[in-house]
Amino acid sequence: MSDSLSPHINLFGGSPLNRLSWLRPSQIFLDAASTLPSTRWVVFNGGRPLVSAPRDALSRISLAYLSTSDVQPFIGNRPWFGQSKDGALITKEEATHHTEAARHLGPPIVFLGLEETDAQSGNALPSSDFTDPATALDKLHGTPYFALDVADLGLPDATLQNTLSWAEPRALMAGMDIFEGGVYAEARSMVDWNSRNKFCPGCGARTYSMWGGWKIACSTLLPWADNAGRKPCPTTRGLHNFTHPRTDPVVIMIAIDETGDKILLGRNKKFPGKFYSALAGFMEPGESFEDAVAREMWEEAGVKVWSVKYHSSQPWPYPANLMVGCYARADASQPLRIDLDNELEDARWYTRAEILAVLNHPFGAYLSNRDNRKLTELVEGQQPKSLAKTAGAPQSGASGPPQSGASVLAHSDPDIEPDSHSEVKEILEDPPFQVPPYTAIAGVLIRDWAEGKISYPKASSAL
Repeated sequence: MSDSLSPHINLFGGSPLNRLSWLRPSQIFLDAASTLPSTRWVVFNGGRPLVSAPRDALSRISLAYLSTSDVQPFIGNRPWFGQSKDGALITKEEATHHTEAARHLGPPIVFLGLEETDAQSGNALPSSDFTDPATALDKLHGTPYFALDVADLGLPDATLQNTLSWAEPRALMAGMDIFEGGVYAEARSMVDWNSRNKFCPGCGARTYSMWGGWKIACSTLLPWADNAGRKPCPTTRGLHNFTHPRTDPVVIMIAIDETGDKILLGRNKKFPGKFYSALAGFMEPGESFEDAVAREMWEEAGVKVWSVKYHSSQPWPYPANLMVGCYARADASQPLRIDLDNELEDARWYTRAEILAVLNHPFGAYLSNRDNRKLTELVEGQQPKSLAKTAGAPQSGASGPPQSGASVLAHSDPDIEPDSHSEVKEILEDPPFQVPPYTAIAGVLIRDWAEGKISYPKASSAL
């Protein structure tokens, strides 16, 4: 990013909650936080978030924030943390460091953090303050947030109230504010991680949840486990990336030619429509950001780059990536080649005028629900379920941030009613190609370049 710009906070970034990570092992704290009347829950079904229906065609859907009483039928009887073998509260005699806030009955519960007001933001909440439930309740001020995924419970959609539905994950993005985006990103990545790690990679035994969903442990470590004839699980020693949540870094980048007036975009073979985007790829061990940018640019498009610059990053909960946005210099006169890793269908240099024309088109940075489902399928390798039909008004009485949600048609023009999109498309000529919306860091990189917010000095040359 150029020196004149302040740091850019992308959607899903900002981390709006005090995560209180040092209190995760405390079952007293977690029990107190989960039972407060102000506590709110974000619920998923196989990664699909529970949303509130729009009031009318112009309203936007938003995350449904449920109360503890709403979710109690899904999470079972208390205690929800610190469970003994039979589900009672674990005794001091049974307690070990393998039973810290242990939950081995019912779906995993993730503590996301505490929303604090400005007046309360200085409250440090040391672990010494949570020695008994009564003291814990007195110390907690604000709105605790939790998350869970109910997919394993096999609940039919008919169990939902008619004002709620399960949504296509990416359909929410266009209308999210920073608060809702940050809560959603943390929640979805964490419930996904818990759902993917049901068996210990070290020995194959079942796993269970600890630390408010932030640690997964092998069931052979429980004090009542019958380990006769078993070798000790490798997880008994050391740190493991399958024990604690992981984040997978991805470099995502644009190449700018030496004149500064052209940008390189690519089209993946599985992209929907005429969609072109920044190039991207997972980082590999032993690489810096700059190394990964150079490697991915060469592998995907046969382009040699230099002067790699960092722009900003974006947490990407599909399922748990960190998109590291960069831009780099390249020579547009050199031939492109997409036959190295055969990931792209096409790669092209576009002029600033061409990009601005697309960005100024109502559907240039527009992704329909169908497009979003195809992208989900591409990234997560699965066929997402159909978006449930929504109707009615959102739940009343929910506390928390403004319910700003997203349009059912992702990144649609707010001045156009969703139901009129097809009529508008019949009038307007389609753009020659499409680019990502501004809610994705690829769209941010493209737009910032087109508007002159990122650039290189004219005297810059190859190293």
